[in-house]
Amino acid sequence: MKAGTAVQRAPASKPLLRASGLKKAYSGRVAIDGVSIDLCAGEMVALLGSNGAGKTTLFQMLTGLFTPDLGQIEILGVDMGRRPADALSHLGVVFQQPALDVDLSVMDNLLFHTDLHGLSRGLARDRILKELGLFGLQAQSRAVVRSLSGGTRRKVELVRALLHEPHVLLLDEATVGLDPASRQQILEKVRALCRLEDKCALWATHLIEEVGIADRLVLLAGGRVRFDGSIDEFMTLHAGQTLQAALLGQLGAEASAAQISPH
Repeated sequence: MKAGTAVQRAPASKPLLRASGLKKAYSGRVAIDGVSIDLCAGEMVALLGSNGAGKTTLFQMLTGLFTPDLGQIEILGVDMGRRPADALSHLGVVFQQPALDVDLSVMDNLLFHTDLHGLSRGLARDRILKELGLFGLQAQSRAVVRSLSGGTRRKVELVRALLHEPHVLLLDEATVGLDPASRQQILEKVRALCRLEDKCALWATHLIEEVGIADRLVLLAGGRVRFDGSIDEFMTLHAGQTLQAALLGQLGAEASAAQISPH
């Protein structure tokens, strides 16, 4: 595939999240230039791009932190621009930067989140203990976050993102700084949630080794989608190469075309 050529994948069903024609510029510099992406139930989609490709800006728009200059975002058919609270209620987000209060306990952090979503304390505690149990963390529910390892904190953030039972998960560099075992556990948990609970997930990463577990790959460079399709489709375009070699080659070509660094 030549640099700058986008391959679009037709969605298998009505998208849970649909972003259409998104554009965003800062002081005249275009960060996102006409990006469209759909996420359907059951899908885990890896979003890969070099530094400066536009991943963070895209996530900021999808999570309602920034408003697009142009374009539309719908979550379960709800227009985020017109009904932001309703649209965002269907999202579960793990941000790139840690967002737990390190001076509170795990339980207090999670109860604060469920309070924001209007869950009763009884239901909230049941859900918290259930989700913590899936990660083997029930015994640490009263631990102060400051005392936890980085990997455990990240698992708590994923638990928090799931407590209001969202349909769409957005995870921005969710495994940064984690050991391989913790990274793999979180990846497999998200993949299982998509398959077993009809959720969808957009997993932004710069780690090529995380791409293989996804159903679909979206390559972003220079603020534009350069590829959107299955891993098999991508490998068909790069026959004879390993996934790592093909991705490194593609990212290098796109980075060069967009005048950004692939590192």
